Amino acid sequence: MCGIVGLFLKDRTLEPKLGSLLAGMLEVMTDRGPDSAGFAVYGDGAAAQVKFTIRCADAGGVAEALGTALGVDVSTTIHDTHAVLTLGAEHEAAARAWFRAERPDVAVNGAGRRIELYKEVGLPADVSQRFGLESMAGSHGIGHTRMATESAVTTAGAHPFSTGMDQCLVHNGSLSNHASLRRMLVKQGMTFETDNDSEVAAGYLSWKMRGGATLAEALEAGLADLDGFYTFVVGTENGFAVVRDPISCKPAVMAETDEYVAFASEYRALAGLPGVERARVFEPEPARVYAWERH
Repeated sequence: MCGIVGLFLKDRTLEPKLGSLLAGMLEVMTDRGPDSAGFAVYGDGAAAQVKFTIRCADAGGVAEALGTALGVDVSTTIHDTHAVLTLGAEHEAAARAWFRAERPDVAVNGAGRRIELYKEVGLPADVSQRFGLESMAGSHGIGHTRMATESAVTTAGAHPFSTGMDQCLVHNGSLSNHASLRRMLVKQGMTFETDNDSEVAAGYLSWKMRGGATLAEALEAGLADLDGFYTFVVGTENGFAVVRDPISCKPAVMAETDEYVAFASEYRALAGLPGVERARVFEPEPARVYAWERH
């Protein structure tokens, strides 16, 4: 049992409040996942830059060494055990190669123009506070509270999982064919950091999208290829999407107003949102993809 939340803001005037709204939703899901928590926020970004959210003990030293090795400027923002490194987008591949060769101990949570992705072991409220979620601004974000029933409680095993640029996934449920999917994806050149089935789901979507599929098309294909019971909330640079498996035994509820679209495992996580009493509240249908984007 886990808790997942998502919030997509249609009204740009609400963007300074994204973090505080998402933090409240995440905390309500504590009893669905007290082991670890994580979230991804899509904030400001520049087309000519890429941001890496990393986990390590000496982020300042990593940034300096990376900048020296590549001969470029690397700006750094420290958030507790994580840091956001920003550099020119043209150096993305070189930076990833440097991490692998020189600092394999550095975990790259996610990368992209806008995404910042944080996760840690602990209660959701504590994780949110450690990383300063309440003060973060952005257009949309997703979050997860984990109850580890089939694997160890670790930071690496916490959600969200990111396997593509500006893309991440949170998952409630279990996949029965993740091992065979992992083998197939590895043959296609993908790599994985954990044994978590949710990382395989994220990798599957990234693989489909690299082949030219839209996010909605990738999720539609997943309904045939991903065996198990699941609810996914997926974040991308411009929006987010929700899909449930054909049986849909995992709880899910959504609320939509002119100002936002919100998702949660339970309605009580939506109850604190502004104007929710005027929202269209509904349960997402089985095997149907719901997607919103900002253009």
